[in-house]
Amino acid sequence: MQKDLNGSSPRALRIRTSRETPKDHHGNQPGTPRSRTPGESVHKDHISSSPRTPRRRRGSNEFLGELSKPNGSHLLVDEEFKYRSMWIRAYSSLWMLAAFLLVIYLGHLYLWAMVVIIQIFMASELFNLQRRANQDRRIPRFKLLNWHFFFTAMLFVYGRILSQQLVNAITSDKFFYRLVSWVIKYQMVICYFLYIAGFMCFILSLRKKMYKYQFGQYAWTHMILIVVFTQSAFTAANIFEGIFWFLLPALLIAANDVAAYFFGFFFGRTPLIKLSPKKTWEGFIGASIVTMIAAFVFANILGRFQWLTCPRKDLSTGWLECDPGPLFKPEYYPMPGWVSHWLHWKEIAVLPVQWHALWLGLFASIIAPFGGFFASGFKRAFKIKDFGDSIPGHGGFTDRMDCQMVMAVFAYIYHQSFVVLQGYSVEMFMDQIMRNLSFEEQQSLYMKLGKILQERHFNQS
Repeated sequence: MQKDLNGSSPRALRIRTSRETPKDHHGNQPGTPRSRTPGESVHKDHISSSPRTPRRRRGSNEFLGELSKPNGSHLLVDEEFKYRSMWIRAYSSLWMLAAFLLVIYLGHLYLWAMVVIIQIFMASELFNLQRRANQDRRIPRFKLLNWHFFFTAMLFVYGRILSQQLVNAITSDKFFYRLVSWVIKYQMVICYFLYIAGFMCFILSLRKKMYKYQFGQYAWTHMILIVVFTQSAFTAANIFEGIFWFLLPALLIAANDVAAYFFGFFFGRTPLIKLSPKKTWEGFIGASIVTMIAAFVFANILGRFQWLTCPRKDLSTGWLECDPGPLFKPEYYPMPGWVSHWLHWKEIAVLPVQWHALWLGLFASIIAPFGGFFASGFKRAFKIKDFGDSIPGHGGFTDRMDCQMVMAVFAYIYHQSFVVLQGYSVEMFMDQIMRNLSFEEQQSLYMKLGKILQERHFNQS
């Protein structure tokens, strides 16, 4: 074989130059026509069609496919982003906690206003998921129609829940009392015709070739109303039953979320559910234990403040004082001898409501997280990371309220089923009398009831 001046064969020279000269995607040098040997074409086509894998040089551990990437640098970037995201999330949580505590300090009415503002943000985020700008421009008033249905639902829901508080707030003014009583009496009719007006506007707004989009938006709007107002209605009812019944479930969800994040961050190894790849069994179990302990402790702390446990019967903003009731009066349990010897505690004070709090904590640990899993699946269906970007590190308001929606409904049902004494109360009768009887009928009832009480008193004496 003929060799060149350096002692290399022409074949070796060709191999060396082919490695040093850049090639195009077919493996040829620029400007050089591509040629194949008869037995080579099928083999190369097979290689080019198969997934590309890193090639390793003989006698070396270096992969040619990864020469452009420093070894492990992408891991360092991910790790840096992971901690940066954690600090952003922590700062946002502190700001939200400070604002939340301020609203709680202001009282029931401000808490309810906060719930209304949050649900407006939630509705806005959910409305925007199905928006198509090019089609919305052809229906200029369609977005306004969505908000018409939203505020009609708000009038119906909160009118039913806060009717008694509204009447008690204006009893001193005769004109406003009659006006409010009339509105409450015919509230269902008013809301119905407001809805019918929106329904007629929707029919008149239908455009050719856009029927599918418009009916999809109409169904989407009603789904949002069900999701948003179901949880917000029960949340408002919990607030006016006593801030305790709103604050404790909300804190348990927050405690579970924070504990799951930190346990999963530091100890998470085993995936929990495919819908949320970041959720782990370690985070789920650790958060459940923390939430149960937090439920027992938080109930003891919150249950000692009357302005948190007293129900609000009107729409005023002052602090409340009331008889705390048997649930919030401490019961004392003797401690075992070895415990009292080491801790010098002879007995421990436990509020009866703490045993109820354990059930709330159990629900917040096991069932409420499925609200988050539902939201994760929902976002995957729409191929989005978050519902919004209103809260840095957390996403939108809907991302923070996914578990709260499930928890608020359970807290109300549990309170009405196992906490509130069953039966009729004086307040319930007074509510029906003030709402459904005219002034003359109320006077007649007063005279008849007075006569019955006088006869009973005479017979007993």
